[in-house]
Amino acid sequence: MSDAHSEQDWRAWFAEHGARLRLVARQWTRCEADADDVVQEAFVRFWKHQRHLPGNPNALVITSIRRAALDLLRRSDRRTVRERAVAADADVAEWFEPEADPRLQALANSLPSLSAEQREVVVLKIWGDLTFDQIGEQLEISPNTAASRWRYAMDALRKLITARTYE
Repeated sequence: MSDAHSEQDWRAWFAEHGARLRLVARQWTRCEADADDVVQEAFVRFWKHQRHLPGNPNALVITSIRRAALDLLRRSDRRTVRERAVAADADVAEWFEPEADPRLQALANSLPSLSAEQREVVVLKIWGDLTFDQIGEQLEISPNTAASRWRYAMDALRKLITARTYE
């Protein structure tokens, strides 16, 4: 079978079954984006390695989707546990010298109040001295998404630091 013919075959098969597989994946994932990732990973694995196996191809793909989804959930849960442990152990204020800029000190003390996504952009922008293009590349997001996370983080930090100043 030629590569062009094989490409047409998988496109046709996926066009016919993709929406249903996405619904199946959504049952084991936490969001639509994760479902899309799981379907893609499972479908590629199936098409490259399993499509010639005997049996019902739908059952093989669904088994692959389920395994990919459970793997993703386990990875995500392990990451969350690690991040919480690090956050609990790490006193961000220790990162700075006593004579450090008090504004940076206030910012560092406020970082744990941000979401992980916002915190990562702030750290890369301020302490990594990266542009939004570079941040987007590092985090595999668009530069606009990086800039948006930055704006939301700055708004949240401004409110938090202002509130602390007037306490």
